[in-house]
Amino acid sequence: MFRINLPNSADRERKYKYHMDDSQGIIHLTDCLAHYMTNRGNKQEIVAVCIGTDRSTGDCLGPLVGSRLKEISGPDLIVYGTLEFPVHASNLHATMAELNTLYPNSFVLAIDACLGKLDSVGFISLSKGALKPGAGVHKNLPLVGEVHLTGVVNVGGFMEYLVLQNTRLNMVMKMAHEISEVVINAHSIATNIKHKGSL
Repeated sequence: MFRINLPNSADRERKYKYHMDDSQGIIHLTDCLAHYMTNRGNKQEIVAVCIGTDRSTGDCLGPLVGSRLKEISGPDLIVYGTLEFPVHASNLHATMAELNTLYPNSFVLAIDACLGKLDSVGFISLSKGALKPGAGVHKNLPLVGEVHLTGVVNVGGFMEYLVLQNTRLNMVMKMAHEISEVVINAHSIATNIKHKGSL
């Protein structure tokens, strides 16, 4: 179980960004996400929406995370978006409509790959607020989530579709493993805190 000192309330509003090989940074991401999950107000279920497609190496980060969460997380964590049933541009509107019908009072965590600067590749970010999926490839898609986790899988700025297709699978799989661990451990911490608080 991960625990470190959480930042103060003002610092929690900013974006956290750590390289996937930074073990202390990953622990920090875990605790910050656990804070958001614990302090979710009257939100009931926790839902992870893992966005991407298995047809693109760089864009399969979300479905890889979703599949791993489905395999090893408990029933208390609801997951949309896996390798078998991905959530992508073509079905995101329908997926969010279903989610809002089935879980209208849920806390939604969005997870997606993104492109960035060369020195940002390999970094995982946690930000408060909704994710704008498809922004890197100029698609107009609905906002998703109360908080979001993104992984920079490659360099953006030119021929984004081709860049995503030519991203190294090994790096994406390693990043998916780290993000999955962050979500699972954060959810476990939040669940334990909520359970103790209800006793």
